[in-house]
Amino acid sequence: MPGLILKSPYIQCGKSNKSISGYMKYIATRERVELLPDDSPPTQRQKEVAQKLVQDFPDSKELTEYEDYLAQPTKYLASAFIHTALECNWSDAAQSDVYMKYIATRPRVEKLGSHGLFGDAETVNLGKTMEELDSYTGRVWTHILSLKREDAERLGFNNARAWRDPLRLHRNDIASAMKIPPDHFHWYAAFHDEGDHPHVHLMAWSSDPKEGYLNQEGIRSIRSKLTNDIFRQEMYSLYEEKSTVRDELVQEARETMQELIRTMRNGVCELPEAETLMLRLASELKTVKGKKNFAYLPKEVKQTVNEIVDQMARLRPVREWYERWQELQGQIESYYTDQAFVPRKLSEQKEFRAIKNAVIQQALHLDQLTFEDSDMESLELNEEPMEDVTRMAWELWQIVRDESIPFDERLNAAEQVTQLAQEGDAWAQYTLGWLYEDGNVLVLDNRQAIQCYESAAQQGISAAQLAASKLYLSNDVEVRDTERGIYWLHQSAENGNDYAAYRLAKEYLTGNNIPQDTKRAEWWFTQSAQSGNEFAQYALGKAYLFGKEFTQNRDKAVYWLEQAAGQGNTYAESLLERVHDPEQAAAFFGVCRLLHHMSRIFADNALPKNNPGGVKIDHKRLQKLRQKRIAMGHKPDDHPDDGMTMN
Repeated sequence: MPGLILKSPYIQCGKSNKSISGYMKYIATRERVELLPDDSPPTQRQKEVAQKLVQDFPDSKELTEYEDYLAQPTKYLASAFIHTALECNWSDAAQSDVYMKYIATRPRVEKLGSHGLFGDAETVNLGKTMEELDSYTGRVWTHILSLKREDAERLGFNNARAWRDPLRLHRNDIASAMKIPPDHFHWYAAFHDEGDHPHVHLMAWSSDPKEGYLNQEGIRSIRSKLTNDIFRQEMYSLYEEKSTVRDELVQEARETMQELIRTMRNGVCELPEAETLMLRLASELKTVKGKKNFAYLPKEVKQTVNEIVDQMARLRPVREWYERWQELQGQIESYYTDQAFVPRKLSEQKEFRAIKNAVIQQALHLDQLTFEDSDMESLELNEEPMEDVTRMAWELWQIVRDESIPFDERLNAAEQVTQLAQEGDAWAQYTLGWLYEDGNVLVLDNRQAIQCYESAAQQGISAAQLAASKLYLSNDVEVRDTERGIYWLHQSAENGNDYAAYRLAKEYLTGNNIPQDTKRAEWWFTQSAQSGNEFAQYALGKAYLFGKEFTQNRDKAVYWLEQAAGQGNTYAESLLERVHDPEQAAAFFGVCRLLHHMSRIFADNALPKNNPGGVKIDHKRLQKLRQKRIAMGHKPDDHPDDGMTMN
């Protein structure tokens, strides 16, 4: 696996310690003695020194050169391991005659003039820099940055100048990672082109001996900055691939919901473990005081949340795509660390931790009435015309909505609609409003749409009254007018539009745009249900079953659910199966809603497209951007949809 390897030992300087300047001279002026590859077994001396190294410096076992040596013990690989281990532990090794005999014959520093040292300045005075170090009393870090030979050759990092540019570019980032102010930061480096692991020695310290601190997070930061430069093009391709998987993951989440609905229709789709855990969590949360946020929950309650998340991950499409997502994540992390990527359960994956709070919210509101009515939009458009609608207007309405008809024909029909609308034809005015709002044939313009709807609504077209109300109550700031929206919603409902009656009932129940009034909500739901609206029938049955918004009445619940199920409403069918256990029914819907929220979380928290830097955007920021897009005239749903509508 390709990647940048970074080791960051340090040497504590002092008056009695002169090895640091010797180290600088060594990395700057090493003779170009090239060790030729040798596949013969290592010498006894090499074996002894290698064994002594891993005993004296246990961290040497983490070097890739050591892994190579163990996998294929040869003179060449033994030499590569011994010399790299010595360089990583210079401060102690320099005091040993055993080790110094090896150090003395190191090969291939690339010299830029009289020596190979480079830094911020175009030229480096080696003698002056060594004198500075001899009098220094603080810590000097002796970073070693290494690439595999095939990566260095492929990416062009097989020479000193290729390394100098990114090190100069990121010198302030390196300083920050080491907790050193940029104006106090000193660094010098030399490139050693040798064997299977060409590498750079980077010495760094602060002008203030008291400054400087480097932990594992700082090392990861340095590796990350340099990796993004060195592997820029390859990282870009990999992020693009991960972005594609992200999109597929979201799509699969949607398809999972559709598959869940299809299976429910056959009465075999259940996640009993998740439903049982959801009920347990709801009970546990009642005993929790304070914030109902995952970070503040007791340990045993957190465990329940994690179990629910992992149960959801058992769904086949989610499981398969999450496995692929982890595979790509492992490839990306391999650029930043030489440690093997460890797959995690979904509950342990930080990038999707928002799922946990979604679980909590669903458990807190299991008995909340929701409206599974995402299919209603298309049905609303199929309303039969009034008796006095002209035949021409009705035929044109059918043409402009039929996407199978060539665009030129639809555009020609739209022009005829415009002419009829100007002549006062009410249905043509409604059709023209729909064309402006839809934006597929005519240019999207909600202000023009609302004017057309108003004209048709005033002539008594209930579909136009409903369309006007929906647009007035939308998030489009250019046309939003809640008072006008509620007015036309009332007019349409009173004209017998069962979809308008259903929407008006929802307004009274939720209290979002008018004062909440459950009595009126129940009345309007009943009016719509009696007119044959399956969504109102289902909502009534659900409300009577749970008994939260309306007085609980199981007989009424069964009646209305049977009416909705008779029209093919799969959610009504599922409730009927659980009608004798409202708690279990509530848990079932909690699981369904959780799947819906999971698709959102996958979309919002996975890496954004075309972003090789891996910058994330949080949910609140994403919502603000969506609101801004709406304010600029985009539709509220003019972004990747979230699957089912579960309000």
